Amino acid sequence: MLGRTLVLEVGRVTEGAAIAAAKLRGRGDVKAADKVAVDAMRKELGRINIDGLVVIGEGEMDEAPMLYIGEKVGTGQGPAVDIAVDPLEGTTICAKAMPNALAVLAIAERGGLLHAPDMYMDKIAVGPGLPDGLVDLDASAEDNVHALAKAKGVTVEEITACILDRPRHAELIAAVRGTGAAVQLIPDGDIAGVIWTTDTDQTNIDIYLGSGGAPEGVLAAAALRCIGGQMQGRLLPSNHEERVRAEKMGADVQKKYSINDMASGDVIFSATGVTDGSLLEGVHFRGDFAETETVVMRAETGTVRRVKTTFRNIGTKLAML
Repeated sequence: MLGRTLVLEVGRVTEGAAIAAAKLRGRGDVKAADKVAVDAMRKELGRINIDGLVVIGEGEMDEAPMLYIGEKVGTGQGPAVDIAVDPLEGTTICAKAMPNALAVLAIAERGGLLHAPDMYMDKIAVGPGLPDGLVDLDASAEDNVHALAKAKGVTVEEITACILDRPRHAELIAAVRGTGAAVQLIPDGDIAGVIWTTDTDQTNIDIYLGSGGAPEGVLAAAALRCIGGQMQGRLLPSNHEERVRAEKMGADVQKKYSINDMASGDVIFSATGVTDGSLLEGVHFRGDFAETETVVMRAETGTVRRVKTTFRNIGTKLAML
């Protein structure tokens, strides 16, 4: 089991990454924003007393100098944990200063996170309080939407699906709209899109549908393990090379992964806003100060903490007030 102190430590890691990325908001440089977020996250992880192994990272050793898959992080002392990182979820969003960019991290007991390769994953997710097995990847979009409306006791016209705005989703979008349901399209950031399903009253999102990054799928599953909800995912290799790579990592491209397949045991999830969004406020700079908003969740206890933090002397070092 992961310790309570680790919950706060994980929050500090995403705060550091968010502040670094926020300094480059709207600059149009996707790679630079991602790099500073990665550097900051790696630095903060190095201070934590964990024996950490990155299983979802910025790539493999030969293509990512920091936070690559298989990299060891932490002091080496403390619990053995798997780590999934997305130092800047929504790099394009940040570069354009658009809503909902996040710094994201999940930690689980060793073996608790799916080692998902960097490829597409077909996903479906709904929030908590619904009958088990209500939605299914193997069912049509129409059947899933109708089943969800029936379970919620509402008309189909009152259902809203969140889908990434991509040409590959044209048929899916048409199918959902054909039922009478609404579609909210997002440019990037499907981790937030999945989490939105857990608080429909605030977000107006009832279901997440479509394909996006497999690493982001694992991070979203980690969040739902903490806060509640249902999710399924299936890897979508686009060529033989991706299929072979998935098999080498121990992933099954035929399997329909459940939420517990993707994130099991005690899990801690943290996200800090980089830009203002529906889930979190972004970093606000005020002179030599920075203010952040972070959500930290833990599966073992079911706790969800929203933390607003003020940092000073951000031009030189981060010192929490």
